[in-house]
Amino acid sequence: MIAPSRPSTSAFLELNRHRHHVRVWQGAADAPTLFLLHGWMDCSASFQFLVDALPAGWTVVSFDWRGFGESDWNVGGYYAPDYLADLDALLEHFSPRAPVWLAGHSMGGMVAMLYAGIRPERVARLASLEGFGLPATQPEEAPGRYARWLRETRAAPVFGPLESMDRLAERQIERNRHLTRERARFMAEALTVADGGALRYRADPRHKMVNPVLYRLEEAKACWRRIAAPVLWLIGGDTWDHPMAKGVFATLDERRECFADLEEVTVENAGHMLHLEQPEATAKALAAFFTAQPARADAGGTDTQ
Repeated sequence: MIAPSRPSTSAFLELNRHRHHVRVWQGAADAPTLFLLHGWMDCSASFQFLVDALPAGWTVVSFDWRGFGESDWNVGGYYAPDYLADLDALLEHFSPRAPVWLAGHSMGGMVAMLYAGIRPERVARLASLEGFGLPATQPEEAPGRYARWLRETRAAPVFGPLESMDRLAERQIERNRHLTRERARFMAEALTVADGGALRYRADPRHKMVNPVLYRLEEAKACWRRIAAPVLWLIGGDTWDHPMAKGVFATLDERRECFADLEEVTVENAGHMLHLEQPEATAKALAAFFTAQPARADAGGTDTQ
């Protein structure tokens, strides 16, 4: 694994009655803190290259969502409200008084945007990296969704065997064509663990279970409209053919209208995993946004313990 430019420290914290792995890149004592939230099937280590490119003095905090990375798994399935409560507990631990700088990728961005509308007083500035919500659903989809969930509850999904670390790194590059081989290898090692001589993903395969609760776009939009913080959307220039884009990019205009203060930046030569493919350009956009005036007035997390 390539050596990170900025080493991190790890701790395990009980947050929302659940054991979470928390990673901290410690900066200067009087510098701001940025909280980073990773995406589905990812982990906090995936932000290493982004952190390496961010201002060196910043403290950066990230945790593995429940059932990902080194955090404990659930007994059953996984539901969006749990992520909101986990995030709330994380911020209460590190910044109980000051509103924070918050950024999330994909699923992490979706959770961050919901949270910023539900608890607007807790977020000073918000960046969503490729996390603009899911495709809208229709009530007629509910019977089939519940039926599938019942089937998967009886026989939960499993991951297939992993051939080798090299093959997994190759697959990372196949899915993210701008990813360097070194970074692909880093991610392959971060996302897996040797278990009884076999290689397996760290993530709980029950994350693959269908969510029985339909995604309700109108509810998400109602939350977004309550966001008080300035918001940055970072979009990968090559994202249009990603499965996450289906049904989302065609409705970006109506989603944009929900935000009172929205800025957008397109990161060229990057797909959905822009923080891995173009961490320097992504960091530059984030640094410009979070340090924009009045930066010192709304800098979050400066009371980090």
